[in-house]
Amino acid sequence: MSYSTLEIQRDGAVATLWMNRPEVFNAFDEQLIAELTQACQALDHDDSVRVVVLAGRGRHFSAGADLNWMRRAASHGEAENLADARQFARMLRTLATLSKPTVARVHGAALGGGAGLTAACQMAIASDDAVFSTSEVRFGIIPAVISPYVLQAIGPRQAQRYFQSGERFDAARALAMGLVSEVAPAAQLDAR
Repeated sequence: MSYSTLEIQRDGAVATLWMNRPEVFNAFDEQLIAELTQACQALDHDDSVRVVVLAGRGRHFSAGADLNWMRRAASHGEAENLADARQFARMLRTLATLSKPTVARVHGAALGGGAGLTAACQMAIASDDAVFSTSEVRFGIIPAVISPYVLQAIGPRQAQRYFQSGERFDAARALAMGLVSEVAPAAQLDAR
């Protein structure tokens, strides 16, 4: 398949799904959500793939939701917004339930939905310069779609704090809470 917002790189049995919207820090819109869902489904059915790595091109893993997409959604009615939320939830569920191990390769920012993508993967390796946040509260919304995955990763006590404060935390804190499995120097991220 051909994608406009993703690249799939194969190295033997490892498939790396590169989110490829570096100009907006790999923020997702309806197109990236749809393509991530399709790519995850295709890789799940590909018997030659044994591991799926989720990564982001450019300076950041994912800044969460694309602000232009959010602005468009502000003019939508309840039905359209519900449909968008369901598509986002379907994408995260598809990623989280792949029959193959999934690894988030996180560098730079993993904000809002980017933190959700990290949590939806079975493992996550972050560069020591990575920054995380469940920043939805800053937009007056709750992290409803990502919350099941983030809650499972960091637990309810930490989730209450970060869901309500929207504060940023570094890779060391993400490791201590269980959001990431390992932290590596940025230059060693791929080797790790």
